[in-house]
Amino acid sequence: MNAPAAATAVSPQLIGMPLIRTLIGFDTTSRESNLALIDWVREYLAEYGVDVSLTFDDERRKANLFATLPAKDGNATTGGIVLSGHTDVVPVDGQPWDTDPFAATIKGDRLYGRGVADMKSFSAIGLAFVPQFLSRGLERPLHFALSYDEEVGCIGVRRLLQDVVARGIRPAGCIVGEPTGMRLVVAHKGKRSFRCRVRGHEVHSSLTPRGVNAVQVACEIVTFLTQMGRRFRDRGGFDAAYDVPYTTVHTGVIRGGTALNIVPRDCSFDFEFRHLPFDDPEALFAEVQRFAATLLPEMHAVSSDARIEFSVLSATPGLETHGTSEISELGRACSGSGDLGKVSFGTEAALFQGSDIAAIICGPGHIEQAHQPNEWIALEQLALCEAFMQRLADRICAT
Repeated sequence: MNAPAAATAVSPQLIGMPLIRTLIGFDTTSRESNLALIDWVREYLAEYGVDVSLTFDDERRKANLFATLPAKDGNATTGGIVLSGHTDVVPVDGQPWDTDPFAATIKGDRLYGRGVADMKSFSAIGLAFVPQFLSRGLERPLHFALSYDEEVGCIGVRRLLQDVVARGIRPAGCIVGEPTGMRLVVAHKGKRSFRCRVRGHEVHSSLTPRGVNAVQVACEIVTFLTQMGRRFRDRGGFDAAYDVPYTTVHTGVIRGGTALNIVPRDCSFDFEFRHLPFDDPEALFAEVQRFAATLLPEMHAVSSDARIEFSVLSATPGLETHGTSEISELGRACSGSGDLGKVSFGTEAALFQGSDIAAIICGPGHIEQAHQPNEWIALEQLALCEAFMQRLADRICAT
């Protein structure tokens, strides 16, 4: 198997460290292919006689991997547990890294690298336990799910789940290893993201009243979104179990204009709602559309071609399990704590839940370290994840 070159010494206390270093070494930024990583994992599992199924994107540049370790009685389809993680990571462009982001580097009691927290460490540790799972004999199947393009809308896992259902595989539950500090999480917010495109009318800036300034129109809508966010912050509703206990509204990207002396014809921006279960994202979006419609008469008075258009970028449902499923009980036993949490970030857990596979979230690291320059994870978190996997083996293996 060909893998990226190693960069640091392996910690002898952590059996998953070699695989963590290997997975971090693949640049699987969402805009890139993940096939090198997927092929490496497939070859790794083949060494233990584990067959895998791949589902590809339309261009066959990316793939999901689904692998099954069958139970000792041969059962490979029903009652199993899925360990799920995404392979893609966010970009490092423009971030001030002190180390090579694609070479896992130990400094003190931390491991640095893109994806160490979000979320290659969980998948690597699970894979490192494959020899133990197999040698001890599984009482029920254990599945590994590695997906593509989670960071840009949980895209790959949807195709993976379609394939799993079509093949008649019926897992009892799924553990998604997103960074929760190894705390068991049973709920997360939903997310809807949109793009707004404003078409104005271009003129020389000395003739500003004869133009429709697309940037200024867009900014009026962005200001409305900001006011919506303040409304939720100040008036709720609230759920104190979340780290951010209210629905949030965020504008993340805006593009427009060509030169200061030209009234800009075009502007676009991307925005999102991360909503609590009791806030309807469609109603929130309709509120934005109604406000945008109030801007059109003034725009059309100058140019009949002026317009405001919206498109959906992504839609991820919220997760709410209430901690009552079998997989929640297994998660409690493996985490060693009865504490249940809720998080504001979205995951593929909700999509597993929507496919009748009960899901929880529990993984090493903290979301505060994700997506940052010098992304890091405490070695203690990796040890806690390995302890989790050990307890999982104790509960689903025959010996």
